[in-house]
Amino acid sequence: MNRSSLGVLVAVVTAACGCVSVPIAPASQLIDRGAAGARLAVDGHGRALVTYRARGRARAVLARGAINARAPSERSPQVEFALRYAAPVGRGGCRRYDGPALPWLVAACTAPDGSYWALQSWSRIVPVGSSLTAGARELRLSHWRGELPALTVGIGWVAGRYHRLVGRLTYAGLPVHGFRSTHAGSPLDGYGRNIYVDTLDSAYGSGWRRENGFLTHAPSGGFCYGFFPHGARPSGMGVAYRATVIGPGVTPDVSWEQRAPGRTRAGTAGAAGCPR
Repeated sequence: MNRSSLGVLVAVVTAACGCVSVPIAPASQLIDRGAAGARLAVDGHGRALVTYRARGRARAVLARGAINARAPSERSPQVEFALRYAAPVGRGGCRRYDGPALPWLVAACTAPDGSYWALQSWSRIVPVGSSLTAGARELRLSHWRGELPALTVGIGWVAGRYHRLVGRLTYAGLPVHGFRSTHAGSPLDGYGRNIYVDTLDSAYGSGWRRENGFLTHAPSGGFCYGFFPHGARPSGMGVAYRATVIGPGVTPDVSWEQRAPGRTRAGTAGAAGCPR
């Protein structure tokens, strides 16, 4: 990569957007929804340029100022990018990505300092029971060095007939959780994370369908979810399950996927108790 090319590009984009930083909630950071043709360019100074098309226009976002994630804290805010939006005016570079495999990957680069940048795109907000195409795909940017967040999940049984997921989200060996949320389970700080669960070939229909979304709990970063019926809604038990979570700080989004143990309990092991 020609470092100077992105350096010039950075200066032009900054001037074009009037040096106004657009605040976005910290996470593997949301860049836009409904983006197409996304490309990623990075330099050796902790800067990345994302170019794409959305709502009929070419767009560009310059990101800088964050890497990895802080451990949950009620005193310090979580890390987040400073973002500047402008029209694209050029092209930088992207060294071959040699990092770990990522779900929902659009583009990834290895920066000159050995850190990684990645763009991922997936449907986070989807009505329960709906195909994932029912939600707008979000384009999300991450920047990290070292290990990924760890989403560990086990499948067992509850009430003798329903599948249950028991799991935990950690980063750098520490639990990932927030401190404040709404009654509906939406995080009100930069640390809270929702687990989004999909079910395959269930009573909702064929293919992957959204089952639910729920918070990890303090202090363990754990969660426990049973596939119970809810009123007129049937049990979402399927032949396989998938869970996806936004990475803490600006680390990548990670996912877990596994075949279900079957529709009857005989011959299967139960999951451990719900973590607290």
